[in-house]
Amino acid sequence: MVAIKKFIRTNDRIRVPQVRVVGPDGNQLGVMAIQRALDLANQSELDLVEVAPSANPPVCRIVDYSKFKYDEEKKEREAKKHQKQGKLKEIRLKPNIDDHDFETKVKQAVSFLKKKDKVRINLFFRRRQMEHVDLGRKVLDKFIQDVQTDGQVEKPPMMEGRIMSFVVAPK
Repeated sequence: MVAIKKFIRTNDRIRVPQVRVVGPDGNQLGVMAIQRALDLANQSELDLVEVAPSANPPVCRIVDYSKFKYDEEKKEREAKKHQKQGKLKEIRLKPNIDDHDFETKVKQAVSFLKKKDKVRINLFFRRRQMEHVDLGRKVLDKFIQDVQTDGQVEKPPMMEGRIMSFVVAPK
């Protein structure tokens, strides 16, 4: 997975005439010319970093750039840690499934949906079962009806070779 990096302007790359400056200790130094802000940053042996380029005037901060960059990456890593990665679970069926087995598979799918996982239901046809695709379609339609309260069909039932499948996403 490729992360999208923000382009952060520092020191001589800032191309606006005036900026709002925040000092190294977090206090506001006010709006000033870019050259004066660069001089303040050089006096304290730090960098001038543009933190809010869309503001009017843009907001710049006097900080140690390497430490600032490290803190930004640390925040991104922490945010990624708390994201829920939705998984795709798979349930396999056959066209001549028994009622109790069918109910068990529906309960399993509902439990996956409650955990916020997507579920792919695959119905496998073997040998002469391919002549009765309509029976398999009825099984999948019944499955859709039973999981309708906990999820919605994201991808409708489609035939792919000897497998008819569809995907249900949590509500």
